[in-house]
Amino acid sequence: MGRQARGTSAAVFSRKETTLVEGSGPSQLESNTQEAPLKTVLLLRHAKSSWDEPLLEDFRRPLAPRGRKAATRMGRFMGREGLIPQRVLCSGAVRATETWELLSEGLDRNVPTEIRDDIYHASPMSLLELVRSLPDHEDSVLLVGHNPTFEDLARQLIGSGDPGALRDLASKYPTGALAVLDFRIGRWVELEPGEGDLRAFVRPKALA
Repeated sequence: MGRQARGTSAAVFSRKETTLVEGSGPSQLESNTQEAPLKTVLLLRHAKSSWDEPLLEDFRRPLAPRGRKAATRMGRFMGREGLIPQRVLCSGAVRATETWELLSEGLDRNVPTEIRDDIYHASPMSLLELVRSLPDHEDSVLLVGHNPTFEDLARQLIGSGDPGALRDLASKYPTGALAVLDFRIGRWVELEPGEGDLRAFVRPKALA
């Protein structure tokens, strides 16, 4: 099963609005002293699972060797980039919990984690309601789960984003891929479809 919470993570994902100083060169930026409210949702599809035992119940299928490597690479990437959530909501399926367990080793801190069987068969709307119920003192959450739900949820939430990330997500949401969406809101209950900004979409192959 995934690694459980053993402490509260430090504040992450905090960022300040930056504005171009009038009359200055394009690289000269001035930071506003007041931070804009921001919530971040990370949607991670579980890494590639094994089909070595075709009669094994789907819920109990483990990761394939390739999936284990991909989850480890993604964890290292997230640690390097500071993509460290303040809470994790992970499907109870074995391939999802193994993905989170391997990924978490790269974050260099303990993150409060909920292993939830209801994510396994969740609809996009039920996941949206789950995120809306999060405590407002937490500004970021990582969900680990399954397609087609995660891809459908990402498409419903996105309203804008990095052009390359939008193009890649539109073409395919492979196993082990991570979508990072920012919302200019102060409370989770304000989360609405079409309001997310896709900051990044990362595929495991890009990290090889």
